[in-house]
Amino acid sequence: MKSTSTESEIQFTNSQALQQYYLLYNKYGRATINKEELSLEMSVSQSTINTYISKGYGIPNYFKIGTSRNASVRFNLIDVAEFLSQTIKTS
Repeated sequence: MKSTSTESEIQFTNSQALQQYYLLYNKYGRATINKEELSLEMSVSQSTINTYISKGYGIPNYFKIGTSRNASVRFNLIDVAEFLSQTIKTS
């Protein structure tokens, strides 16, 4: 993947986060993912993602598109990569 000025400005806390980011970006082809896609990456149900959102822990930073109670939720790939790299155990 070519490095652009935007990509070179991205700072990760560890090399695993950078690798995770590229894997996610190559898989989804965009900078954000939705709850269904996050649930697949975390190997949990969408209901669990909803519970994490309502309790405010166990989940990467997210933003809502809109102001209604049922507004669509999106997760920035950078935040997801950082979160997964810090929570997934490797052998």
